[in-house]
Amino acid sequence: MTKKSASTGLKRYAAPAWWPIPVKEHVWAPRPSPGPHSLERSIPLLIVLRDVLKLAETAKEVKYIVRSGAVKVDGVVRKDFKFPVGLMDVIEIEKENLVFRLLPRGNKLLDLVPIPEEEKFFKLCRIENKRTVRGGHIQLNLHDGTNVLVRVSDPKNPVEDVYKTFDVIKISLPDRHIVEHYPFEIGNLALVISGRKLGRVGKIAEVKGGPMREYKIVTLEDENGEFDVGYLTVFVVGRDRPALTLG
Repeated sequence: MTKKSASTGLKRYAAPAWWPIPVKEHVWAPRPSPGPHSLERSIPLLIVLRDVLKLAETAKEVKYIVRSGAVKVDGVVRKDFKFPVGLMDVIEIEKENLVFRLLPRGNKLLDLVPIPEEEKFFKLCRIENKRTVRGGHIQLNLHDGTNVLVRVSDPKNPVEDVYKTFDVIKISLPDRHIVEHYPFEIGNLALVISGRKLGRVGKIAEVKGGPMREYKIVTLEDENGEFDVGYLTVFVVGRDRPALTLG
């Protein structure tokens, strides 16, 4: 393997199966740049613009579009055509008046769901873990590789820290301020983000299992009845109704 292919290339047969690229027509696929999402759960902008939206026919054309500043991700201009976009990210192509959110849909781990103009100003983020930082403030580490700082007035009595791991917060874009909080609790709506029930939405009815999240089972309920999914596959998306367009 050449130095170029080892550092920047990805053979198509090794790319995630849900990427919409033909495996046998070409050898190489673009490897996503290091970024907020893992290879398995992201897709580079090049494939989004060329193979999904059909806004270009070649990688060279995509590079021109992206490097011209025409593409925003979560309200920020991205000029890296291999930038990885993932779950809940908002993609906007201003010149084409196109705004999408990446969500699971059908049998696709991630799909481009058109959203109204007003929804491009926020996204939902799941709290993967949290820690206390200097000054007693709380840092929430989110599923998209970013973090949000919750400032507390009294470190000995941090009443501002109402957030738990796997809760979801609604944050504004692009300034990333917390505007809403959706706890992981019975009665709230949740989206299944992986597994055989991918894309289904239901109310959290029950959480079963031991103290380790990896072995817990969540029972969701929708119009077709109850179904069980793994705890790690659940993403809260609202209370009585979804807080965003799900497609």
